[in-house]
Amino acid sequence: MLSLLRRDRGRLTPQLAHQRTSDGTAVLVDVRETPEWNAGHAPDALHLPLSRLAAGASLPPAVQGRPVVTICRSGHRSRQAATLLAGRGVQATDVTGGMTAWARAGLPVIGQGGGAGVIA
Repeated sequence: MLSLLRRDRGRLTPQLAHQRTSDGTAVLVDVRETPEWNAGHAPDALHLPLSRLAAGASLPPAVQGRPVVTICRSGHRSRQAATLLAGRGVQATDVTGGMTAWARAGLPVIGQGGGAGVIA
């Protein structure tokens, strides 16, 4: 199934990530820190900061056993998270350009209260 998610060395465009996570093929996991998440995130994303993943945090039950697409602000932390998760046996890839590219592509971004969000 991971082969369906891959593009250019395992990374996804924001559009393909949105498609795969919207249709349930994969789960979008935002690995940014809480203030960044609160400012704006993808509506269907789950939040699990890279700092917690690196410290050994488990994936939420809704994610376990499913392919994961990680996202951050620019793509650097999400790439680290995907590599870390792959080392744990999780099918994981990340979004090229992160939430910055996601927003630039016109994909939805919501804030903490559910209104329009910004990328911090």
